[in-house]
Amino acid sequence: NRDYISIIKTDNIAPLYRELGQSVGVVTDDMQTPAERRAAYACDITYTTNKQIGFDYLRDRAGGHTRSRLDRLLQRCGETMQQPVLRGLCFGIVDEADSVLIDEATTPLILARAVKNSPAPEHYGVALACAARLQQGRDYTQHDRRIDLTPHGREYIEKLLSRLDAFWRRRDNREGLIEQALRTINLYVRDQHYLVIDGKVKIIDANTGRCLDGRTWERGLHQLIETREKVELTPVTEATDRISYQQLFSRYLRLGAMTGTAAEVAPELLTTYKLKVVRVDSHRPSRRTNLGTHVCADTETKLRAIVERVKQLHTSGQPVLIGTRSVASSEELSAHLTAAGLNHAVLNARHDAREAEIVARAGQRGQITIATNMAGRGTDIELGSGVAALGGLHVIVSSPNDARRLDRQLQGRCGRQGDPGSFETYISPDDEIVKHVKALKRCRVHHETRILCNAAVRLAQRNIERKQRFMRKRLARSEEQLGSALAFAAIR
Repeated sequence: NRDYISIIKTDNIAPLYRELGQSVGVVTDDMQTPAERRAAYACDITYTTNKQIGFDYLRDRAGGHTRSRLDRLLQRCGETMQQPVLRGLCFGIVDEADSVLIDEATTPLILARAVKNSPAPEHYGVALACAARLQQGRDYTQHDRRIDLTPHGREYIEKLLSRLDAFWRRRDNREGLIEQALRTINLYVRDQHYLVIDGKVKIIDANTGRCLDGRTWERGLHQLIETREKVELTPVTEATDRISYQQLFSRYLRLGAMTGTAAEVAPELLTTYKLKVVRVDSHRPSRRTNLGTHVCADTETKLRAIVERVKQLHTSGQPVLIGTRSVASSEELSAHLTAAGLNHAVLNARHDAREAEIVARAGQRGQITIATNMAGRGTDIELGSGVAALGGLHVIVSSPNDARRLDRQLQGRCGRQGDPGSFETYISPDDEIVKHVKALKRCRVHHETRILCNAAVRLAQRNIERKQRFMRKRLARSEEQLGSALAFAAIR
C-alpha cells in the first residue's frame, strides 16, 4: 500500500519491528537493479504494492524460475539461471483488499516487449480517418466496451483501403487496426481515461485516480491515441507473459487482507481467494452523519448547488472534501469554484506528486479540496484546531461511482477515529452512471423524486458490479485455460 510505504520511509514503524528483531524492507518504483529488490524481499517484513510483486514475479518467471519439474531438472544438470528477486510467495497481507483483489482483478498484469514488425506511423492516421467515416449500426456494432465490424463494414473498408500499401491488403491488419481506431474514437476520453503530460499519454487508473507510469495499451491502441493527441509515438509492444491477480494471490501459502468495504464482495473473496470476511467493530463509536441525497435537474444545476453548499460551509470555517469521478469533472467543478471566488486545492492525476501535501491540509479550518478517487483510500485526514467543534470534515459526493463501495470509501474520509464528520450526495440524470441503466432517465421527468433516483442509481451500480464480476470470472477462466495449454512447455 502506497501510504504504508511512506510510513516506513519516515521510520515511524520500522524501529518497532527492529526492536522485535525483525528486518524491514521497502520495494518501490525507483529501485533500478534486481539486487536492490532482492535485498528488500529478503527482509523479514517487506512493504510494497501489488503491481511491484506481480511484475517481479513475472520477471522471475521469464528468467527461468518457474519452479516446474523441468526447471528443477535443468538446475540439477548444471544449467545456470538468473537469480530470482522474490524468495517465494509465503505470507501476504493485502491492505485495501477489495481494491486490489476485486477492482484491479479485471485486468491481468502483462510483461511486454517491443514488436519488430509493427504498423508504420502513417498507418495510425489512416486508420483514424477511415474509422471516422464508419457509421454505428451499419458498419460496426457497439455493446458496452466491445466494438465489432459488421459484414458491410468489412466490405466498405476493404474497398476504401484497397489502393493503399500492402499493409492494408491483409485482412487481419486492416480489420484489427480499424476496430482499435473505433475504440479510440468511441471509448477513450482525454482527462477521463488518460492524460497528456509532457508530450506523453499516461493511463489513469480508474480505481485510484492515479497515473499508471510505464503502462501502455495493447495492439496499437496506445499509438492510435498518441496519433489523435499529436504526440510522439511509443514503440508497439506485445505480451511475453501475463498473470491475473486471481492467479498471483492464490499462489500464496498464507494470505490475509483488510479493508473497510468488503461486505458487498464477500462471496467473491471466498470463492476466488478462499478468504472469509469477518467484521471488526471500530474501536471508537462512529460520529459520521449522513445528510442525505440531493437530486438536481441537470449537471449545471448540480454544480451551482454544490458551489452554494460549499459557500455556506466555508462561511462557518468547516473544511470540505468534494469527490469527483474523473480529472475532467474535477477541473470543471474547480472552474465553478474559482468563478465564485472560493480558493481551493485540486487533487487528481495531474497533481499526484503533491498528494500527501494536499491531503494533509484537507482537514484544516476553511480548507476546500476537490479530489478524484485518489483521496478515497487509506488516508486519514487529520482535523485542524477547532474543526471538530464545527462538525469535522464534510464530504460531498458530486456523482455516484460505478460501485457502492467506492461511494462508501469516499464518505469514509470523514468521521475517522471517532471524530465528528458528515457527508451528502448530489446526483442528476446527466451523471455518468445514467448510461448504464435506462430507468434513471425517468428522473428527467421526475427529478424531484429522490427515492426514484436513489433506487435507479442503486440498480445501475448493481448492474455494473454484476458485469464486472462476470468479467473477472471470465478472465480467471481464460488464464487457467492458457496455463493448462502451456503447461507441457513448462512455461507455467
